[in-house]
Amino acid sequence: MTKNGNSLDQRTFDKLSRLYIIALSAIALSVIISQILIRKHLNAQQSDSTVINVAGRQRMLSQKLTKEVLLISIENNQEKRLKLKDKFKNTLQLWESSHYALQEGSDSLGLPGNNSKVILDMFKDINLSFNALNKASASIIKKIENDSVVSALTHADELKIIQQNEGIFLLKMDQIVNQFDIEAEEKVGWLRNLEMLLTAITLLLLLGEFLFIFWPAAKTVKNNLSELLEAEKKAKKMAFDADVLSDAKEKSIKELRALSHAMDETLLFARITPNGVIMHMGNKFSRLFKFSKFNANAIFSEVLSIHENEQRVIDDIVSKHQKTGWQGEVKATTKAHVEVWLEMSIIPFSPTDDKSELLIIASEITSKKAGQIEIERLTKASFEEKMSQQKTISSKIIENQEKEQNRIAKDVHDGIGQMLTGLKYNLESIDINDIDKTAIKIEHLKELTSNIIKGVRTATFNLTPPELTDYGIVPAITKLTQELSKLTGKHIVLYNKTDFVERLDSLAEINIYRIVQEAINNAIKYADSTHIIVSLSHSEKILSIVIDDDGKGFDPNKVKNIKTGEGGMGMTFMKERIKYINGRLFLNSELGKGTRVTLNIPLS
Repeated sequence: MTKNGNSLDQRTFDKLSRLYIIALSAIALSVIISQILIRKHLNAQQSDSTVINVAGRQRMLSQKLTKEVLLISIENNQEKRLKLKDKFKNTLQLWESSHYALQEGSDSLGLPGNNSKVILDMFKDINLSFNALNKASASIIKKIENDSVVSALTHADELKIIQQNEGIFLLKMDQIVNQFDIEAEEKVGWLRNLEMLLTAITLLLLLGEFLFIFWPAAKTVKNNLSELLEAEKKAKKMAFDADVLSDAKEKSIKELRALSHAMDETLLFARITPNGVIMHMGNKFSRLFKFSKFNANAIFSEVLSIHENEQRVIDDIVSKHQKTGWQGEVKATTKAHVEVWLEMSIIPFSPTDDKSELLIIASEITSKKAGQIEIERLTKASFEEKMSQQKTISSKIIENQEKEQNRIAKDVHDGIGQMLTGLKYNLESIDINDIDKTAIKIEHLKELTSNIIKGVRTATFNLTPPELTDYGIVPAITKLTQELSKLTGKHIVLYNKTDFVERLDSLAEINIYRIVQEAINNAIKYADSTHIIVSLSHSEKILSIVIDDDGKGFDPNKVKNIKTGEGGMGMTFMKERIKYINGRLFLNSELGKGTRVTLNIPLS
């Protein structure tokens, strides 16, 4: 002992602890500050891509406005003209709201509105063309709404204004998009410099900690080792004195052993530390759970059960009731995978003033508990079966969605992203003074551009096609069959028997499209078919879609039960979708004779 009453190792530990806490706190503080600064900057940049996408979309919308107003001017059919007017009005509203959102910000579009002075000046410049286009477009809509049979000549002036300002708007909008992109690049450069600065600061902190904390600490440890050697001599003398005392205690220990042996053979008895480490386990307890007395520092919960969840329950009971005691039922599982129920009591016990233990006394109630569990199982069986089935379906839906998102992200990153990078580098490497090499590189760039276009087309194919939104289910399915036929080499055709062209509710159209897409993909992937025919027909109340293939077919009765979570999920999703739109689905297949999927959708 030292003069102040503290042991040498305790003083050394306290000093080292303080030094290490200071060192680690400094490192942690630098990391936290770094993360705060970086995350703050990243949050500010989070909306940059959205701003650029919306700004880019404005160019497309302005072209679409011009296209739609020309269609209105040449359309003589009153009904079709009204439909074109509604479509033109929707495009105008989206174009107008996006334009103001880019300047003032919009929570719904994810636009912050914190534009630079350069961009604000550019918007002031473009607003002349925007206002002219907006006013002329609104005038055309108003005239048609007031008189749907009005001649196209009545809005010839507005059409002229639109044609005059559309090109100017496109040119200036290109400049705004380029400026957005330049400012985003500048922010990325600033963040890169910030990261380098923070790294340098962290390295300086580590160097300072080594010079002023770790090196002095090493010297302190060296000095303390000398003191510990002296303390070792004193400890040997104390050990000799302890041997004398041990002889006096031997008699008492023998008496305790006799009592302990009696308890070991008659009760499920054990002694553990408050942390759950077994100090002693009775013979009867040991035989039940195959516990070896040579297994030092064994954890009580791990001996009682091989399952982690049961171990956690036992650990929680011991931790919460180590001072107050506890009595109740506990489930355990032996190493032979036999479930055992125990009625157990935990009794706090202090053999000395500075030491505490827990006495465990238990009895086996497995047979009694098995009867109770069986009654509860029978009561809840039906409910749990339904919940399990629903959870399986939900998990598979989420899993398929994640797989589709990951596939699209991989296609874009690995294919399109790399090709765009290659395109950028090839463009930068062009030397206009070397005409021969420039011509060769331009040819290469043409080929690379074609590959990029094909990659974009492939990556976005399985997303909702624009034909579905713009023209309806028939053009969308037509496009689907054409594209899949090109991509797979299969003969896939659409046969519209009754020339059905009506538009349905948007939710009905997307669900019909997904069901047809799933059926065709199943025929491609699993049926080994060469010809797939999609037939459409309708009556006054029913739209019928039939997907036939000449593949190998299958026995529908042998499809695995969806409750097991294995197989049959594609058909389950199709049934869920058709149920959602109040339709009916029929599946007919026979080995060697192909498969037919029939959809019947109500039209009213």
